[in-house]
Amino acid sequence: MMQMVRAKRRQVLVDINTQRDFFLADGAVCIRNHRRVLAHLRRLMAWARMRDIPVISTCEVYPEHDGHDLESRYCVDGTPGQMKISYTLLDNRISFAADGNTDLPRDLLRRYQQVILHKRCTDPFDEPRIDRVLSEVCAAEFLVMGARAEGAVKAAVLGLLQRDKKVCVIIDAVGYHDNHEAKMAFRKMEAKGAKLIETRRLAGISHLRSVGICDCETCQRMYQKATVGASDED
Repeated sequence: MMQMVRAKRRQVLVDINTQRDFFLADGAVCIRNHRRVLAHLRRLMAWARMRDIPVISTCEVYPEHDGHDLESRYCVDGTPGQMKISYTLLDNRISFAADGNTDLPRDLLRRYQQVILHKRCTDPFDEPRIDRVLSEVCAAEFLVMGARAEGAVKAAVLGLLQRDKKVCVIIDAVGYHDNHEAKMAFRKMEAKGAKLIETRRLAGISHLRSVGICDCETCQRMYQKATVGASDED
């Protein structure tokens, strides 16, 4: 198989479903801890960009006629909610549709810093092209963030572990809908061999207060506090 990463000792950041429907307050299935997680996602993407860390991103995308009830429809193809959060996109990137194929260009992560893979399922390993990428990429450590802890993140982590990959879950950069189920998911990942870490372990401590993307009352209140604090310092 192609050598996808420059050196086997390198880390790879695995970005699961960092899309507007999951992470913005007006999204169809917004996670409970969105403001806190968004700040850490922004920090981690800046860290990956600065250190030239390869990023493998997965995005859920469903057709308009997917048969879901209106209340449960999310990440519908062509809607704003299906789009990725702006600062989770790197300039040097390539995207692949969820078409059931496994075709990939040679030297994928040598040529692109970010690979975006669409899927029409929760478990990334149910999508053939994602299965191939995550199974065959050569890296010493996979760093996982995104949403949801009790859904796609858990499936991705357990799938990587089953393939004898070393996995770190960045727990404060993982969103959830149900706190109890998320805690159980984290315990299961750790029991299977994943390491649980926080963003500061990788990217240091950030004083970022504004997530810069969400217009909800909580995020805007934090933005105003940050603005006032900066003015006081001046």
